[in-house]
Order: sequence, then C-alpha cells, then structure tokens
Amino acid sequence: MKLKIKKGDEVVVIAGKDKGAKGKVISVDPETQRVIVEGVNLMKKNTKVDHQGARGAKQGGVITKEAPLHVSNVMLVEGDKRTRVGYRVNEDGTKVRVSRRSGKEI
Repeated sequence: MKLKIKKGDEVVVIAGKDKGAKGKVISVDPETQRVIVEGVNLMKKNTKVDHQGARGAKQGGVITKEAPLHVSNVMLVEGDKRTRVGYRVNEDGTKVRVSRRSGKEI
C-alpha cells in the first residue's frame, strides 16, 4: 500500500498520548502502515551488557527511543496548520503531492 506520508515530512500527532506533538518523520514502513516520528512516542528499553563480544563491549542500561505510530494518527503540517495530502498530475506527466488546504505542491 502506498502512503501519503514520506520520510522527512513535518507531521503532527492527531491521536494518542502524544496528541499535538510535532516532529520530523524518521522512517516509514508501508507494509505495516507505521511511521517513526522524531521525539514522539518515546519508549524506554532495558538493555543488557554484552559479555560475549569483547570487541563490541556494549554498555547496559535504559535506552529511550521512538516507537512506531500508525499512519492514521499523524497528519502533514503546512505552516502552522495540519493538512490532508492529495495528488495532481502536471502537464509533463509527473505526479506530485499537493496540500488539500492550499493546493500548493509539497
């Protein structure tokens, strides 16, 4: 399935515990329809010390990292307001994403 949100887009969370938070999309997974947004939906993960590999001596502790969000819980931001995404085919045949709010290319 093709998603309208791409890597590098500025988005706002519209549902869930981080509602209203803005951030940049780090990665997109079209198969599971999930996106990872910078600084949003932070989860703590406990890691163990790696005793086996002496060369890559990994330090144990708690790591805070972003967890995936469903794509339906984020919307693209244009200026200060959120907007839906549409498509338009230009005269030369290229398909581009456009903002439904203003009609400008994204």
